Amino acid sequence: MSDGAVLHVKGRVLAGPDDVRDELWVVGGRISYDRPAGARDITTVDGWALPGLVDAHCHVGLDAHGPVDAETAEKQALTDREAGTLLIRDAGSPSDTRWIDDRADLPKIIRAGRHIARTRRYIRNYAWEIEPDELVAYVAQEARRGDGWVKLVGDWIDRDLGDLSPCWPREAVQAAIAEAHRLGARVTAHCFAENSLRDLVEAGIDCIEHATGLTEDLIPLFAERGVAIVPTLVNIATFPRLADGGDTKFPRWSAHMRRLHERRYDTVRGAYDAGIPVYVGTDAGGSLAHGLVAEEVAELVAAGIPPVEALSATSWGARAWLGRPGLEEGAPADLVVYEADPRVDVRVLAAPRRVVLDGRVVE
Repeated sequence: MSDGAVLHVKGRVLAGPDDVRDELWVVGGRISYDRPAGARDITTVDGWALPGLVDAHCHVGLDAHGPVDAETAEKQALTDREAGTLLIRDAGSPSDTRWIDDRADLPKIIRAGRHIARTRRYIRNYAWEIEPDELVAYVAQEARRGDGWVKLVGDWIDRDLGDLSPCWPREAVQAAIAEAHRLGARVTAHCFAENSLRDLVEAGIDCIEHATGLTEDLIPLFAERGVAIVPTLVNIATFPRLADGGDTKFPRWSAHMRRLHERRYDTVRGAYDAGIPVYVGTDAGGSLAHGLVAEEVAELVAAGIPPVEALSATSWGARAWLGRPGLEEGAPADLVVYEADPRVDVRVLAAPRRVVLDGRVVE
């Protein structure tokens, strides 16, 4: 498409779960619901249009061993784009991916800076590894470097205990979260187990990643405080394999991981039923491949979340939570077009017909 071209999307435009329109126009990379006067160079796309999908837990610039080069990071971002993911909350990365912001053909990224972990209590080469007396300073640093988010590692295996345990004293996280909020950043934390959650939520955290340790007694606290969860169920599916690898050395940890996996769907459904906000995240970029957003939505449905709500968790609702527009008048034209109504069958998300980024058809 030339700079003066107009894109016409017609069929069904899902501006909201119940806000269905017949068409939209893209002029100068922006959405309009009014036909532009005198438009001649028009490209038409037919189908069911959704806002560009959101992966709210993704790692561009990272693989299983640590930071990757720009060429690899580009391939990761392109894989996400091909899957219809046009907005990423990068939940921790040691790579500098700011160059992606200058690429109109790559997904938009909201960065949480680099992971902040306890010394020797996380994956090697991923995080700043520090002690509790340094936490406030490092949270302030990453709050200034990121795009309104900071990522803590809330729990990890303690080799002396042979099981998952909290990484931070309550007083340390309370002071650190208060500092992040003072600087205008929200805070999220990796948490697999149960025993780190109460302290983090009562300290004012905004979101919990994975949240496999969410129990019935904690659910009302999450709901009362409005703390969101990003379950990353495609990642939780790997727990049995991880547990098998730890049976000999860390049998308590392995048994714990299996229990967390077995109840994963009940955990997510219990959170949803209580009104806890649930969003889509794949945890791509560590040991998982990119481009898994459709699989994660299907997993939320398998857990018992209604299809339209699971769809919202990667589209309208997720964008509102992250403070980014959907298919509003004048918004950047980031959208995905499908053959059929994804509200009826979310499996449609696995096969985008067209991907439009900043008003240009890129797939």
